[in-house]
Amino acid sequence: MSFAEPDGLRYYRFDIFPKNLLNAVFTRRGGVSPAPWTSLNLSVSTGDEPARVEENRARAFNALRCDPASLHDVWLVHGVDVVHASAPCPLDAPAPRADILFTDNPEVTLFMRFADCVPLLFHDPKKGVIGIAHAGWMGTAKGVAEVSINAMRERYGSNPADVIVGIGPSISADHYEVGEEVAAQFREKFGADSEEILERRDGKIYLDLWRANALQLQKMGVEQIQISGLCTACHLDDWYSHRAEKGRTGRFGALIAMA
Repeated sequence: MSFAEPDGLRYYRFDIFPKNLLNAVFTRRGGVSPAPWTSLNLSVSTGDEPARVEENRARAFNALRCDPASLHDVWLVHGVDVVHASAPCPLDAPAPRADILFTDNPEVTLFMRFADCVPLLFHDPKKGVIGIAHAGWMGTAKGVAEVSINAMRERYGSNPADVIVGIGPSISADHYEVGEEVAAQFREKFGADSEEILERRDGKIYLDLWRANALQLQKMGVEQIQISGLCTACHLDDWYSHRAEKGRTGRFGALIAMA
């Protein structure tokens, strides 16, 4: 586990990726937004002022020496649609609706926003491919990790054994109580493996999204996986948590780019 703190910002980076790969999951520190978005909020969908979000984004990109104009992002919809970014998305253009984003263009910086859902960061060093996926419970139940690996194979010819995946800060099983309807979807999806990701305690059911996504990746042939192990609900000094903060919060950003 590794944190960097340039210019007052603080971000997590995965040790499993090559040193020349730019990757960051930004904490909430180092921005200009007031409460309840304190302070590096990176989404206008939360009610924050667009000018503040723009300044926060510029600070995040500058911290990794990325040009904000290189950005390509998506509007998250809790699905498994894939966007392949051949070029940056103009900052004034509407973002496509999807939860999986890939590129093989070194001029493109991929970016997504989170607040409890799981950031999945992908890299195939042999094919020169990077990606980010958004894995909430709905996306995980729909197989977002599986769809991502299939997309890398079909579009770029990736071998899953070459793919490196980082599972980023997100809500841990200890804080993620779910209802029986959600649990039933995971039992149907994972079968006997659901015993590894669903835990019943004191009459309540808790879901382990980290393990669920790691299982999907492993079944697809991915061997190189790093789980950050950082719970957003446990560490509100660093992360936004939609559940722990009852929806009145911001969104942190995940970024990946080829240097």
